[in-house]
Amino acid sequence: MDVRDQKSVDAGVRRIVERFGKIDIVVNNAGISGVTPVDAPDTKDWLDIIQTNVVGSYYVTCAATPHIPNGGRVIMISSVLGKFGVPGYTAYCTAKTGLIGFTRALALELAPRKITVNALCPGWTDTEMARSGMHDIAKDLGISVEEFRRQAMARVPLGEMVEPEEVADLVAFLAAETGSKITGQAISICAGSTQA
Repeated sequence: MDVRDQKSVDAGVRRIVERFGKIDIVVNNAGISGVTPVDAPDTKDWLDIIQTNVVGSYYVTCAATPHIPNGGRVIMISSVLGKFGVPGYTAYCTAKTGLIGFTRALALELAPRKITVNALCPGWTDTEMARSGMHDIAKDLGISVEEFRRQAMARVPLGEMVEPEEVADLVAFLAAETGSKITGQAISICAGSTQA
């Protein structure tokens, strides 16, 4: 489904429910990033990031919620950039902060049904999107990608990127019975790059 298109999301959720009868776990993981300085001549990229990351998560959650049984899970994939800003990434920071706010409010709304809602906030994670971001930033700074990565990791207390499997393991922990008493949280998995 295209998470930016409500009709596409509704149809996709309908197909899932027809096949499985319910939706126990929702993981809002669709996301895009990019450089969006406030003085950019065009708002297209800014709005596309918001539409994909925030509105898409809203559409999926709204469509799925009636089919989540009591005790189900909703997990948002936010970012440490939802907790601090980065110049030139206003849309991405706005979107990821928005997901944290959505998480906190929705957790209270769904608490009577014992549905937990949490956000994960990864730091630099070894994904294609992160590699692309490093490339773009290095190019803007006039340095090699390797040099930018070295500088970026020097600012991370543990000095390492997060592996995608580590994020998946935390999602699985929250989705299992182990996560049944954790809700409304924005949990960082960032090798120490944020203390909040």
